[in-house]
Amino acid sequence: MQNKKKILITGSSGFIGASLCHRLLCDGELCVIGIDNMNDYYSVALKQQRLKQLQELQKDFVFVQGDISDKEFVDSLFRENDFDIVVNLAAQAGVRYSIDHPDAYISSNIIGFYNILEAVRKHPVSHLIYASSSSVYGNSASVPFSVEDRTDQPVSLYAATKKSDELMAHTYSHLYHIPSTGLRFFTVYGPAGRPDMAYFSFTEKLLRGEKIRIFNHGNCERDFTYIDDIVEGIIRIINKGPIKEYNLYNIGNSHPENLLEFVHILSDALVKNELLPAAFKIREHLDLVEMQPGDVVTTYADTSALQRDYGFHPDTPLKEGLERFARWYKENYREL
Repeated sequence: MQNKKKILITGSSGFIGASLCHRLLCDGELCVIGIDNMNDYYSVALKQQRLKQLQELQKDFVFVQGDISDKEFVDSLFRENDFDIVVNLAAQAGVRYSIDHPDAYISSNIIGFYNILEAVRKHPVSHLIYASSSSVYGNSASVPFSVEDRTDQPVSLYAATKKSDELMAHTYSHLYHIPSTGLRFFTVYGPAGRPDMAYFSFTEKLLRGEKIRIFNHGNCERDFTYIDDIVEGIIRIINKGPIKEYNLYNIGNSHPENLLEFVHILSDALVKNELLPAAFKIREHLDLVEMQPGDVVTTYADTSALQRDYGFHPDTPLKEGLERFARWYKENYREL
């Protein structure tokens, strides 16, 4: 453990954070330090389950509970550890939640990321990798979304905070020569995911016999990206290192799915795993409604930059990914 490089993963009990930690620990090349504030934005029990699975690996993993918006906590963490790489995945997620709870986004996504940048400035690392979001593209009519596109018209506070993170990272890279890479994730899904995400909340409502709301009358498309593809992309960036001092990449499946088609694929996966009856008719459980504030019509990733620099692009089919989620839900989530 002493001879291994140290990597800090913030948000290590979150969906992407825990999945990344698991992969890194199984690969065995790095000592992983994970931090998370374990907040109750969604099921703490699910976060605890993810953390328990990491601790049961009995690998080079250290968990510290704390909040990146606490400057003293972040500073002490960096003083006590000589990190080689930092991956900042801690954030207040969710577009809709940001409308009624803006303070949480400023605290975590702005102040928290600023604290990380300041800590990295004082305690240099070889690479700072951080989570951005496809939401920075807003309602762009230019598809697929390229990292070269303008992203100065966010339609939610969540998107605005993520764009702010990119701008702050650019400033710190320019002023202090911090190698940084921002990753714009596109609608991440899969086993042990976030219960506030559509595929997860739809599942719970369908199992309760409730109707699910499909916004914009189903005329929306999402570039659903399977969790293992997201992790693989991050791993390749960690292993190869930064291409330039300041970098931005999309990580998406580059295959937008219509939301109506998506719910049909989801219901088929739930039927296949006997979570719903064989005669289940999804059309009877749909409520087509108007667009909601802060949402966008389409997300669609251009991953050519990621392919060029790291030789990778996500490609897990939605049907396959949702079937894996349905199996996990049946075997695990109902116990929480």
